[in-house]
Amino acid sequence: MTQDELLAIAEALYGLPLAEFTAARDARARELKGEPLAGPVKALRKPATAAWVVDLLVRRESDQVTQMIAVGDALRQAQDGMDAAALRELTKQRRQLTAALTVRARALARSAGLRVTEQVAEQVEETLTAAMIDPLAAEAVRSGLLVSPLRATGVGSVDAASAVALPEALGFSVAPVADPPVSLHVVPDPEPELRALEEARSALEAATAAAADAVSDRDGAAAEVDRLQARSLQVQAELDELRRQLAELEAAAQEVDDDLADAEEARAEAELAAQLAVRRKDEAAAEVERLNRE
Repeated sequence: MTQDELLAIAEALYGLPLAEFTAARDARARELKGEPLAGPVKALRKPATAAWVVDLLVRRESDQVTQMIAVGDALRQAQDGMDAAALRELTKQRRQLTAALTVRARALARSAGLRVTEQVAEQVEETLTAAMIDPLAAEAVRSGLLVSPLRATGVGSVDAASAVALPEALGFSVAPVADPPVSLHVVPDPEPELRALEEARSALEAATAAAADAVSDRDGAAAEVDRLQARSLQVQAELDELRRQLAELEAAAQEVDDDLADAEEARAEAELAAQLAVRRKDEAAAEVERLNRE
């Protein structure tokens, strides 16, 4: 058994209409009876409705989903250092994009004979949102082998491995298909689908432009931060030099103060000695005068 063989079988099974999955899987497992692939094929889980709808969207609108994931990557990179108002605008763009792609996914499911309830549609949109927020969720969605819907809480990583049919699905990209699974019981109305597709493309273009602007703003802010950091280092170096010079001047001032104190003390001693010498001179002169009188 090879990983590629199992992935190929899974890719074919998960591309079938949801109602046909179980019977087709069991039939394929019977065909492989006695071979190593039989057990793993039989163990493939039937996808939840929301997961199957996302798988269908990935196959039918591969470019749109790829662009959506790329926008999510750009938005994640742009979030660092952005203000609250910009983040709110990007979040709004992301919601518009996932909502538009959810409308498209519902139209595709309807054309395949599956009515998508509001609850399922919410799970589809949550899964697409998770793919924009979390890289592992993006891998799971891109595989086209989802069996469970995803939900990103923003705390920790999404458990993407348990949401796909096979662990090897992470890193695998399903091949796009030209036509959705067809049901003979439903005649699709092309107008809503076209409107939904246009809405999805419009939302994608707006989100792509917003992401590009956000990345540009982030790069500009990063450059300004780099410039200010360099200026800060320069000013800090200048400040350190001034502090060093100040310390030298303070040391010199202290030395001068010490020398001045010593000089003042020496002057006082000299003054005292001079006064004493003058007094002695005066006393000697008086004594000479007294002796002359005698």
